[in-house]
Amino acid sequence: MLRIHFSDNRQAPIWLVDERFTIGQDSRNNLVLADTDISPFHAEIRQDHGLYYLTDCGTAAGTFVNGERVNARYQLRSDDIVRLGSLELTLIDPAKSKPKPAAARRWFLQVITGEQHQGHKFHVTGSMTFGRSVKCEMCFADLELSRRHAEFFLKDEVLEIKDLASANGVFVNHQKVGMAVLQPGDQVRMGSVTLLVIGPKVDVTQTDDEDATLFMTVVKPTAVKPAVQAATVNPMKVAAANAAQQEEVIEARPLNKLLLGVLAVVLAAGGAFAVKTLL
Repeated sequence: MLRIHFSDNRQAPIWLVDERFTIGQDSRNNLVLADTDISPFHAEIRQDHGLYYLTDCGTAAGTFVNGERVNARYQLRSDDIVRLGSLELTLIDPAKSKPKPAAARRWFLQVITGEQHQGHKFHVTGSMTFGRSVKCEMCFADLELSRRHAEFFLKDEVLEIKDLASANGVFVNHQKVGMAVLQPGDQVRMGSVTLLVIGPKVDVTQTDDEDATLFMTVVKPTAVKPAVQAATVNPMKVAAANAAQQEEVIEARPLNKLLLGVLAVVLAAGGAFAVKTLL
């Protein structure tokens, strides 16, 4: 199976798995390219019994394979180089290709919108400034740009951009940034100019900031009320209390008998006195 590789490394390789694979500017294509010299429907690749055939879709700029213009259906093979406009694609069969030494990383900025330099690619080497000033390596006569609008620079072979306190800002993929690490396929807009980032894939390792404030959620433990314990019964006290009650009952009984006897004597005396009075 063949795989498409981009000579400028603008994006990852693509496997040709579909029976019909179309290329062009129109969003309905399998491979959508923003290059100005690419037609809406530029070319197509078809599979037929395990073979791949390239056809140009009647474009003015044409489609080329290994430097020759394609006028009819062309059979593609591994290591063929296909050129559409200024873009070069290499067809690779991983099962047949030999490993090649890694090429040096190269970064480009291609102008995809703007009144000047349409389609032009700027090769980024070191630090390059962008703005209206003629002293900038990338100079654009755009009134929305500051004189020194932004700076592109390489740091450990990684492309970064820094806003130089511009009036209208720097936007990477529609997000305003002060400084950003760029990846292939990113779109950088400043004023009316939009640049497409072309280069190798970059793995950015995020470093921990030792001075960063850490926020932690503290869960307060629920206060547990101590269980009310039943009073411990002292058997000695219970026995003493029972004994005291029994003594009170025992003492009360003789006293009651005495009171009843006195009451009987009084009643008897009262009765005798009453009889004597009547007589």
